Amino acid sequence: QVQLVESGGGLVQAGGSLRLSCAVSGLIFSTRSMAWYRQAPGKQRELVAGITSDGETDYADSVKGRFTISRDNAKNTVNLQMNSLKPEDTAVYYCNTDRRRTFLRSWGQGTQVTVSS
Repeated sequence: QVQLVESGGGLVQAGGSLRLSCAVSGLIFSTRSMAWYRQAPGKQRELVAGITSDGETDYADSVKGRFTISRDNAKNTVNLQMNSLKPEDTAVYYCNTDRRRTFLRSWGQGTQVTVSS
């Protein structure tokens, strides 16, 4: 059974930074493309950053240049460094496999990020 446990969210002022982490268990992590997603109130869940098993990354235009996704295959974790945060980044953030490359697993509880103006 796959488990995804996100952490690191919080309340931050605009311009600030947060680092999210996701602990993954129950799959062969090193072979999977992973991604971070977010869902703001009243909006659909969107993919914000992806990382392949080889470490190649890509980002949604809205976060490009501000967010950095990384992975640690020894620890089975995927991280999201978020800098220059904006109020529009406020959302619940989730990690999962990259839906563009493989099927999604069951969602974790997510971690709330709130950016105040």
